[in-house]
Order: sequence, then structure tokens, then C-alpha cells
Amino acid sequence: MNIGSDDNIPQARIELANRLFFRLYQCANLLHKTGTRAVQEEGLTTQQWAVMGALSRPRAKDGMGMGELTRYLMVTRQNLSAVLKRMEAAGHIRVVPGELDRRARLIRMTDSGRHVWTRQALPKIHAYYQRALSDFSVSDLTHSLHYMIKLLKNMEKIDDADAADSHPPL
Repeated sequence: MNIGSDDNIPQARIELANRLFFRLYQCANLLHKTGTRAVQEEGLTTQQWAVMGALSRPRAKDGMGMGELTRYLMVTRQNLSAVLKRMEAAGHIRVVPGELDRRARLIRMTDSGRHVWTRQALPKIHAYYQRALSDFSVSDLTHSLHYMIKLLKNMEKIDDADAADSHPPL
């Protein structure tokens, strides 16, 4: 492949994109596998880790609505519901009626869940980060994050356009 040729630039871009997205797919699968292994003694999975991380933020101290949590985690309501049921059964979260609208449901971390998160899971998660990012400099991390956010924003545009196409205005 002669990347210097203008004729080959679109093909080279396609090949690089294919490699990039395949590596992202592999990373996501290994994050799920190895990340779950890192917190399995706490009875957590990477999905539960993500929920607890979202609920542990200062902005979520009073809980998060189901729609807000699905948007934040970029998951479907159906997938999140199954995860939340398991977490509620384990005592990590509580689903309570909304304060303004009693039909709305707020998801809150319980005291027990907060203890599991801060005292048991977070130290293991931080150790996992250290191992996974062991040869990354601060500059590498900064650049990686920048490009991941850029890619995420482009993918959100695709998702928004697809959603608009499937739900035309009345």
C-alpha cells in the first residue's frame, strides 16, 4: 500500500479505521473480562462498577433518575434494569420514588454499597488502572482521553441522527 498516493488515501483511511475499531472492540471485551475479575471478590461486574462509579459522583449524591443514568452510561433501559435488579438484591443500591414525581424512580447507592465501593472496590480498580496503564505517560493518557472523547462525540452524533431518523416528527 502506497500511502503517499492520493488515490490510496481513502483506502488507507478505511484500513486504519478498521484496525482502530477492531482494537476498540478487543479493548472493550478485555475490559469486561479483566475488569470483572478485578472486582469479582466484591460481587461486582464491570457494568455494576460503572453504575457505582456514576452514583458515587458528587452530582449524584441524591440519586439519579433511570433516564439520566441510561444516558450517562450510554446503555439501554432494558440492559440497565437487569443490572440494577441484581445490585438492589445485593444491597448496593436502592430504587426509590422521585421526590417531585412519585412515579419517577431514583437510583441511590446504599450505605452498604458505598462501603463496598469506597473501601473494597476502588482500591482494586485503582490497582487495575495502574496495571493496564503501566507504560502510559501522563501525556499518553491526556492524548488518549482527548481522542476517545472526540470519537465518542462523533459516535453520539451518529446515534442522535439514527434516533431522529427512526422517530420522525409528527
